[in-house]
Amino acid sequence: MDSGGFPVTVKWSEVVAAVLPLQEHWLPMSNLDLLLPPLDFGIFFCYKKRSGENQEDGDLISPESMAAVLKKALSQALVSFFPLAGEIVHNRHGEPEILSNNRGVDFSYAYADVELKDVDLYRPDLSVHGKLVPVKMHGVLSVQVTELKCGGLFVGCTFDHRAADAHSANMFLTAWAEIARSKPITLLPSFRRSIFNPRRPPQQHKSLEKIYAPLLSMPPPPSADDTDQLTSRIYYIKSNEIDRLQSQSSHNGNRRSKIESFSAFLWKAIAAAAVGGGERSKVVKLGIVVDGRARLSGETASLERYFGNVLSIPYVESSVGELKTASLNELVDVVHEFVAAASTAEHFLALIDWVELRRPNPAVVKVYCRDENNEAAVVVSSGQRFRVGEMDFGWGGPEFGSYHFPWGGETGYVMPMPSACGNGDWIVYMHLMKKQLDFVEAREPHVFRPFSFEIVQG
Repeated sequence: MDSGGFPVTVKWSEVVAAVLPLQEHWLPMSNLDLLLPPLDFGIFFCYKKRSGENQEDGDLISPESMAAVLKKALSQALVSFFPLAGEIVHNRHGEPEILSNNRGVDFSYAYADVELKDVDLYRPDLSVHGKLVPVKMHGVLSVQVTELKCGGLFVGCTFDHRAADAHSANMFLTAWAEIARSKPITLLPSFRRSIFNPRRPPQQHKSLEKIYAPLLSMPPPPSADDTDQLTSRIYYIKSNEIDRLQSQSSHNGNRRSKIESFSAFLWKAIAAAAVGGGERSKVVKLGIVVDGRARLSGETASLERYFGNVLSIPYVESSVGELKTASLNELVDVVHEFVAAASTAEHFLALIDWVELRRPNPAVVKVYCRDENNEAAVVVSSGQRFRVGEMDFGWGGPEFGSYHFPWGGETGYVMPMPSACGNGDWIVYMHLMKKQLDFVEAREPHVFRPFSFEIVQG
């Protein structure tokens, strides 16, 4: 294959199963898992050529040796994270379940004729998608380890979102790295689905119908000749710009979070990208992913170890005209209010009940449902708890790490996460309409800096 400026050659592929035999069994999806359609998301890390922990001083560990370490540690990690070695199949009701049969993980080792500094991570659709991060064909997880021309390494993983959210993926990746360094797993996963059993009887919550709707079908992917389809780009945002946004958004003694401040800023910027008088009445939807683990921990045992989806995506909408005239302070208050309403134990308990009352019919977040009055819709997630710098498999932490989620619908997706430098800067993966990306990049160049390794090193 040769797109994005450099060829990638797969040297070998195999299926990596858990190192110990596993009893085949079924793992049901929780009601919160059932809210996820069949989507995959990717995570990748870049490593410079360097010496390993177990090498003599001055010796360099070869990419082939790194791949062997990764493969061996993966087979050990799958013992504890056994659903990742299974398959998702449908039961007689048409609902997905995980068949934990130790089918294994598709694992490939490849060579890319490019140096790390020359990989265009600003445009991951060209450089990363299907080249350095695999397109998952089977199972729950796929991994590709790619040797670069400079001797560096690119580790790309693709997860089935129905089995894992970002917290779960992070937990697995951290454990995988710990095993590779011969360390004990800090956080062993729990798969106790009974934590999310509905109440008896399940309680009706009409308010949730403002957020969720029956899923009739997934939105079709944009046509190939669509000149303004969703595009992925990765930006580097300096910590002082994030602090400035937070300072501008906080008023009357109310200090808003960085993610709320950034989301309100982006919401307004996307509205500003609309052109023409007719667009002023069209709406821009903003959804924010809320992790329910901290909210539900008072109702159940600690959910820090829980592996699965514990997410809700509340959203709000406003017209282009209103967003253009509103101040950042006003918008961040709106964002804070709708996020706070979904950041409670009762919201998640009600959501579990809401799904139960409609099973086996699937549902979807309404922010993903576009109509002719929509100018744009975007979901902002947060990878701020992801300790990128700790993804050390024995040869030091990565130079760079990011999510990759070109999900193919019509709703945008934005995921900020900490820079691997650990200095407070953000890496922001943005999957929006090209005209929106071009506009916000041109209008706010001091905030949205196209990623390059020169920026990080500078």
